[in-house]
Amino acid sequence: MKIARIHEFGGPDVIRLDDVPLPVPGPAEVLVRVAATSFNPTEGWLRRGMVPMPVTLPFAFGWDVAGTVVESGEQVVGFLDGGAAAEFVAAPRERLVSAPRNVPLHHAAALPLAGLTAWQAVAQARLRPGERVLVNGAGGGIGGIVVQLAKRAGAHVIATASPRSAAAVRAFGADEVVDYTLAPLPQDADVVLNLVGTADVPAGARTVSITTKVGTHVVTRYDRTELAELVALVESGELALDVTEVLPLDAIAEVHGRGEVGDIRGKIVLTP
Repeated sequence: MKIARIHEFGGPDVIRLDDVPLPVPGPAEVLVRVAATSFNPTEGWLRRGMVPMPVTLPFAFGWDVAGTVVESGEQVVGFLDGGAAAEFVAAPRERLVSAPRNVPLHHAAALPLAGLTAWQAVAQARLRPGERVLVNGAGGGIGGIVVQLAKRAGAHVIATASPRSAAAVRAFGADEVVDYTLAPLPQDADVVLNLVGTADVPAGARTVSITTKVGTHVVTRYDRTELAELVALVESGELALDVTEVLPLDAIAEVHGRGEVGDIRGKIVLTP
């Protein structure tokens, strides 16, 4: 089968599509036929050797997975430690939940990492109804979910986005959209959910960040209950997935290259 891996750190050109044997599930694992994985910017950092975690080479990409359990036929979605950028993956059963039934299975691959990151950032912010919440970086795959969860918590959402993302951010419920390419960050927010590298955030606001150490820094952790709750929100129509492109797995190096220059909006899913 084909699997996208790196054997060394570097630019997008170090990604290879290798031929490897079909994985054999170990104890408490199941074999999943992959419908899709998704691109996450953090995978670009890992490819360059810039993440503070041990990485054993060769490393197979693919933290997000949506697919079908071979033995049972169950459609699942999950958050893995890698390996889903492939035709099949042996996945810990505990890392999988049933996929939402109202969206295409391959679209569900956009949910796990982005959804859990957004869920945990919003939870850490402890939003109160009516608070003015600045979502800095709302046009990305995490940002669209953060906007929706913040609105669900009753906040007044001010979102920063480029012109190409403004319409989508408004559709997700943002009350105000600020074009960060033209205007400075608003300074009247009660809470800042900082999803990009900007450190210059409003003074006095409660700040939760997924990228910098400004304010409370959130590092995504796997939580099966939270992932199942996110799936339920998708199924109920309370949460929309922002899948902007569906590309074949052999486009993964191209997608990594686009990620290096910020040429990605929403979520790109990759299908084997």
